[in-house]
Amino acid sequence: MKSEHLQGLIAAPFTPMGKNGNINTSIIPAYYQFLKHNQVKGAFICGSTGEGVSLSTPEKIAIADAWAACTANDKDFKVMTLLGGNSITDCKELARHASTAGLYGVSFTSPSYFKPANVEVLATMCREIAAEVPEMPFYYYHIPVLTGVNFAMIDLLKAIDGNIPNFAGIKYTHEDFMDFQSCMNFKDGKYDMLWGRDENMLSALALGTKGAVGSTFNYAPSLYNDMIDAFDANDFTTARALQQKSIDMIRLLGKYGGISVGKAYMKLVDLDCGEFRLPVKNMNEEQFEKFKLDVAELGFDAFKAKHPASMANKHHE
Repeated sequence: MKSEHLQGLIAAPFTPMGKNGNINTSIIPAYYQFLKHNQVKGAFICGSTGEGVSLSTPEKIAIADAWAACTANDKDFKVMTLLGGNSITDCKELARHASTAGLYGVSFTSPSYFKPANVEVLATMCREIAAEVPEMPFYYYHIPVLTGVNFAMIDLLKAIDGNIPNFAGIKYTHEDFMDFQSCMNFKDGKYDMLWGRDENMLSALALGTKGAVGSTFNYAPSLYNDMIDAFDANDFTTARALQQKSIDMIRLLGKYGGISVGKAYMKLVDLDCGEFRLPVKNMNEEQFEKFKLDVAELGFDAFKAKHPASMANKHHE
């Protein structure tokens, strides 16, 4: 099959949680409308930002169903789901379900417990899972900082090329620009290379990427859409300034505890997704108040994501 090369911003949504820590799929239709209104082109669900590794298979199915239902009539908004990595059996089941539900594509990442011995083993796993859904685009998700598996992706493309007809490309969340450029140029740009490091996006644009998947696109997509526009217009001074603003925003994640801080940002755009599950640590109320002061210094209100007029001033619990 021939899959398209995705363009623009694809958000990595947070999984909405209630006060009891259970998933809250009732928010997802409003979440979709919120992203759509802010010129986001798709959603990569149940990934790192979406706490996929902390969700059960039935929960992942429920989340996939909710996103599929509210985006069913919007073929321009692409939804793909991360199947997981450690259990190939679960990945196959979730892939089949994603196909039945009508999602656009699926993604798989390397096992992080029993790690593949070499790139050929990883390619074999990709082939087995992709074969379950031959009509769907299949992406590999490269995030070695979390999986601990850091094969060169150019070697994975070479091992896969010609062996997995529905292999679409790679969600590349790493800082190896040499490897990324080699993947971009492999077979004259045959595969879709989606950039996954928001803080380095300008560098990836310089290498030719057209699509990106990121967590900060949930709450500040205009920063990146404006950066793309500035880059395309050869206005590199503006593009660099916007990338620095992105970096300053992302530095607050490190200051206040890491990935969970993304849900704190979501509270500031009036889309409350609850908290992260253990073992991720959430900030306390005192930290949240200090966080809000730091965010205000960034001028966040000027570039944060906005709700559609029909949802303005409505707070989602």
